Amino acid sequence: MKVVIDTGNHIAALAAKLAKPDVVAAYPITPQTTVVEKIAEYVEKGEFYGDYICVESEHSAMSACIGASAAGARTFTATSSHGLLLMHEMLHWAALARLPIVMVNVNRAVGPGWNIWSDQNDSIAQRDTGWIQIFCSSNQEIFDTTIQAFKLAEHKDVQLPVMVCYDGFILSHTSMPVKVPDEKDIDEFLPKREPQWLLDVDNPVTHGNIIMPKDYPKIRKAMQEAQEKAKELIPKIAEEWKERFGTYHGGLIEKYRCEDADYILISYAALGAESKVAIDKMRKEGIKIGLARLRSFRPFPVEDIASLAKESDLIVIDRSISLGMEGPVFTEVKASLYGISGSKVYGFIAGLGGKDVTFKDIEKMCKKVVEDRYEGYEWYGIEG
Repeated sequence: MKVVIDTGNHIAALAAKLAKPDVVAAYPITPQTTVVEKIAEYVEKGEFYGDYICVESEHSAMSACIGASAAGARTFTATSSHGLLLMHEMLHWAALARLPIVMVNVNRAVGPGWNIWSDQNDSIAQRDTGWIQIFCSSNQEIFDTTIQAFKLAEHKDVQLPVMVCYDGFILSHTSMPVKVPDEKDIDEFLPKREPQWLLDVDNPVTHGNIIMPKDYPKIRKAMQEAQEKAKELIPKIAEEWKERFGTYHGGLIEKYRCEDADYILISYAALGAESKVAIDKMRKEGIKIGLARLRSFRPFPVEDIASLAKESDLIVIDRSISLGMEGPVFTEVKASLYGISGSKVYGFIAGLGGKDVTFKDIEKMCKKVVEDRYEGYEWYGIEG
């Protein structure tokens, strides 16, 4: 085990290299660019032995991953914001074809007007494509989750692509110390891929052709069952990593000071890490509040949320907006409790377009609820 101090993007590239993909498809977009640039540097130095494909667009990057994965290759790519949106058609294709592609998405706001800073609207807009989505709150979590994502995606009962998400600039360009296990130990944790189906000229199959209405629902149902299986496997894989390497970030959620909480804050990504400071400050003031940092958005941890609401009211902070409705996590949390809990759920939207959200802001939002000053669903911090 060694300690590496580097940016989130370079740590993602290192994790990808150590996962030993056979194919990496590369196309630049701010703030993701340095992920694929770093992998190109590994290629130049002779430290990466897979095929590195420079393509002409993000749509082509995902198309290349689909072709490679269908031929049995372990595949990786990275993107952000408008690049992810350009992939939209092929995201559906990858998931419906049950291809275990792993992709880093560096969360960035969507334009116009043009904005290169972080919020989660880009990845959350892709929530119904069938991709598993996991959000990270530190560079260590980026490293660990990227490697764990291959193990999850390639599991015989999952066979779905995985999107590892983290905040642009807040993590992508911030250096932190990361514990990196020996390569041989990672190889033991993540063996070579065993494809559950593949295109093979010696054993030809037809795939992706016309499918009749009577059969199509079966494919969708199988994908849903795979998402449910992933809900079981994400915590198990995280525990296995913890036993082998010592670092741990939670299962579907990370609980922090929740045991006796009257209120539990639900946040995710970089806001989740910042929230811990706010929780500690409020605890010192005698406010019984905890944090449930959401790691898995798809599959959504319905059972975990329901368990948290047995004794506590919930406060949700979204860094995204489902226009015409509300924050998507707020909606999903309320849906998880429908008919089974009398707990109250309070919602805030904050930090869109990279607007800074500090622990002091998080504390203020929570205290509006605790001090009975909450006046309904609120956009925080847009005054002036």
